[in-house]
Amino acid sequence: MAAPTRSAPEERLVNLLVALMATDQGLTKDTILASVAGYREQSESGASKDALEKMFERDKESLRGLGVPIETIGDYADPDDLREARYRVPNDEYGLPEDISFTPAELAVLAVAGGVWSERSLSAEARSGLRKIRALGNDVDEPILGFSPRLSVRTPAFAPLQRAMEQSRVVSFPYLKPGEERPLVRRIRPLALVDYESRWHVFGFDLDQHAERTFLLSRIVGDVTITRETFDPALRDGAGDRAVAGLDELAARQRALLEVNPGTEASLRLRRRAQPAEQGIFVPYVDVHVLADELASYGPEVRVVEPAALRDEVIRRLQATLALHADHDGEPA
Repeated sequence: MAAPTRSAPEERLVNLLVALMATDQGLTKDTILASVAGYREQSESGASKDALEKMFERDKESLRGLGVPIETIGDYADPDDLREARYRVPNDEYGLPEDISFTPAELAVLAVAGGVWSERSLSAEARSGLRKIRALGNDVDEPILGFSPRLSVRTPAFAPLQRAMEQSRVVSFPYLKPGEERPLVRRIRPLALVDYESRWHVFGFDLDQHAERTFLLSRIVGDVTITRETFDPALRDGAGDRAVAGLDELAARQRALLEVNPGTEASLRLRRRAQPAEQGIFVPYVDVHVLADELASYGPEVRVVEPAALRDEVIRRLQATLALHADHDGEPA
């Protein structure tokens, strides 16, 4: 029997929260254990049902301890009968009142603050309020995914870029675009750092291209150099809004037609930002390579109908994964 797969508890909690927010009717425990990432891999690796149920109960109580209102729904004929209980997060109890709103700039500041502050320094009431703030700025019951992203060693460019923005200084960095063999050094006036589709971008004025440009932080492949050249701080005014508007406009022009297996993790995540299509769903996207990475991670749960370029990129990633596992299978133990 294979050893149970280990997954980060935080990631499993987020997946559980997304699933419970994505349902109006509620999900049974069996459905959760069989379909939600974190539990599903444990089940497929041979973990016992008793162990999985105990894990779910601990996770459920952890979320409740963080202020997430998880509702338990019993049998309609006998509400006290919880043998086939269903669970959900009622969105009307999770969000802030409708008469409270924030501008995109205010939401960006709150998101960054929520990611940087350690929750240990906040009271239970403050943590609950912060989580409600994170739920703003999205359509209806959009799940908490990509809000208030934490800064980590995976985005080492963030700190120097933030410092350069505060000092209104020009920066340079090596930037590697997909398909290119060598990075190019870009020189920009950094005007805004924005989180879009769960990924950090820096928006600024490219001094070599003489135009505003947006760059993925994950494609900065070396150190960010802060130069002595300064620029007018007033150039930052409204930069965040312009950056998000530009990304929104690009996503509106690019749509992927996907077929997604119902009841899967791919369905839960993709349908939240999709539009229905006759053959499947339309999902807007900004970067074909970023979307290909996500779709490939779902494996057989999703199929790309069009565009062909996206389909080819997903196939290439799946073939690379298959080849990697084939190589490992051939190695001695």
